Amino acid sequence: MPVGLVDRALKKFLKEAQIANLNNKEYAMYEESLKRYNDLKNSLDTAREEGREEGKKEEKLKIALKAKAQGLSTPTIVVLTGLSEEEIEKL
Repeated sequence: MPVGLVDRALKKFLKEAQIANLNNKEYAMYEESLKRYNDLKNSLDTAREEGREEGKKEEKLKIALKAKAQGLSTPTIVVLTGLSEEEIEKL
């Protein structure tokens, strides 16, 4: 086995051994810590994804504004940006 795989397998084994040796109170604290970590990670991942979507929407609106300024028709801008006709007309 490559050294890197042996190291990872050994680290995983040692971590699992440590968890197995926890008493009930320590294990409950460990589980609570994992839950908090996962909740926080999920919140951050969701916020990051929402930010990306918001950024994409802003970029589409900028493109639509430029296209409108160039005299492109609303149906053409809809095809280019994926925005609705209503969103484009508001610009």
